[in-house]
Amino acid sequence: MNPSSVLNGARWRKSTRSQAETQNCVELARVGGVIGVRDSKDPDGPHLAFSLKDVRAFIGGVRAADQPDA
Repeated sequence: MNPSSVLNGARWRKSTRSQAETQNCVELARVGGVIGVRDSKDPDGPHLAFSLKDVRAFIGGVRAADQPDA
């Protein structure tokens, strides 16, 4: 199965920190173990699909990089 096809009909969300006057945001959707990412300016356009495991690893890496050097 194509992971992107799992996202058809998904409920897409964007951060509550997104400003209403700008549309420069990404939206995320989760269906099972697949996380979709798309451009909020082009909701019918292409999107990316990642495994939940890969997204968790990415977030962990970002958090680790955000820590000041000891």
